[in-house]
Amino acid sequence: MTYANLYEVAGPRGVQRNRVLTGVVALVLLALAYVVYVRFEEKEQWAAEKWAPLLRADVWATFILPGLAGTLAAAVAGVVLAGIFGLVFATARLSEHAWVRVPAAVVVEFFRSVPLLLLIFFAFFGSYALIGVNVSAFAAVVFGLTLYNGSVIAEIVRAGVLSLPKGQREAAYAVGMRKGQVMRLVLLPQALKTMLPALISQFVVLLKDSALGLIVGYDELVDRGLNGIAANFSNVIPAAILIAAIFIVINMALDRLAHRLSKTGTRRPAKPAS
Repeated sequence: MTYANLYEVAGPRGVQRNRVLTGVVALVLLALAYVVYVRFEEKEQWAAEKWAPLLRADVWATFILPGLAGTLAAAVAGVVLAGIFGLVFATARLSEHAWVRVPAAVVVEFFRSVPLLLLIFFAFFGSYALIGVNVSAFAAVVFGLTLYNGSVIAEIVRAGVLSLPKGQREAAYAVGMRKGQVMRLVLLPQALKTMLPALISQFVVLLKDSALGLIVGYDELVDRGLNGIAANFSNVIPAAILIAAIFIVINMALDRLAHRLSKTGTRRPAKPAS
């Protein structure tokens, strides 16, 4: 399916209108950027002494790189576990057996409804009362990321499977595949390919959500890179801009990865030479 199938191609007047709107929005954004620049200039936020610490190797080694490593560690663990959780519970929600489908639906809807911050709090502060062991801040963050984002991924995958033409399932049964084979070999691969942009978007959300780990003292990028630098050099705004830029770069890289995977998945095989 191409975008042309989803949206009507704009005519000459529509193209002209879109150009005008684009110009207006660009001017508004430039005006806002100028106002922000001027206000920061008045508060001496562009002063060299506030930005100089961000260029020091020891600051990066002490605050930024350890925080980035913590963020990426929690994000990678969360992506892997949330992906597994999502696939398992999406498959369970699609089961024809009510005793599998209904409990899976309850679990998914419950963890989708509970705020992620509460899940992290519960794992960190409630673990001792529940299992008699105090879990680490890393485990608490990954726990929350897994359950919340895994539940969202389960719904994304389920929606992708349900969006496939029924003929896919029927054709698979016609060639003798069992239910498990149909789901594993036919439906899930196509659903994942179809929902890849939505899945990557959720992984970006998961990456940003890892910043909530600062609530339980987890050493991640916002805590180490923002709070740590600002506490030592009193430059909250420059530190915040730097941390935001790092997140933007990572998210743009993920978006680029999704774009390349999407192109790879939709590329048609070359025709054999005649």
